[in-house]
Amino acid sequence: MSDRRNAIAAEVPRLTRYACALIRDRREADDLVHDCIVRALANLSGWRDGDSPRKWLFTIMHNIYIDQMRARKRSPVHVVLEEQHHSASVVRPSDDVTQSEINAAMAALPLEQRQCVLLVGLEGLTYAEAADVLGVPAGTVMSRLSRGRERLRELLDRETARPTLRRVK
Repeated sequence: MSDRRNAIAAEVPRLTRYACALIRDRREADDLVHDCIVRALANLSGWRDGDSPRKWLFTIMHNIYIDQMRARKRSPVHVVLEEQHHSASVVRPSDDVTQSEINAAMAALPLEQRQCVLLVGLEGLTYAEAADVLGVPAGTVMSRLSRGRERLRELLDRETARPTLRRVK
């Protein structure tokens, strides 16, 4: 049992990175990771021998995320007035313009494409593992990944974004 707990603990940084990239809110991402770890520890018997802890945990996280999205659609929006003053994003000196462009481009992707790009491109899951996590066929993952990468190329292509200068005589 302690080996399984250690394997789960080793995946926390990857889970956090994926949750932050998916949700784009650090507090909500931390809550999602916490819920995932709690559910995983409560259901250690559900982890089949030979299964990858990463795939198992990402599947749990995906299911929790989908449940939360469904619940949000059904519940009214509540705004906490005290937090409005702190909601402005703070730019740190170490932030790179390129990183902010990547973040904006990732945010512009549809959720299905963003999930595939993050799971395969960032987290290194195979197509089959990402398909299991998302509950879709591997071909769907490959298609969404291809469309997502193409859209990212379009959004990040600086040559087409810059106006061209003409020489006037």
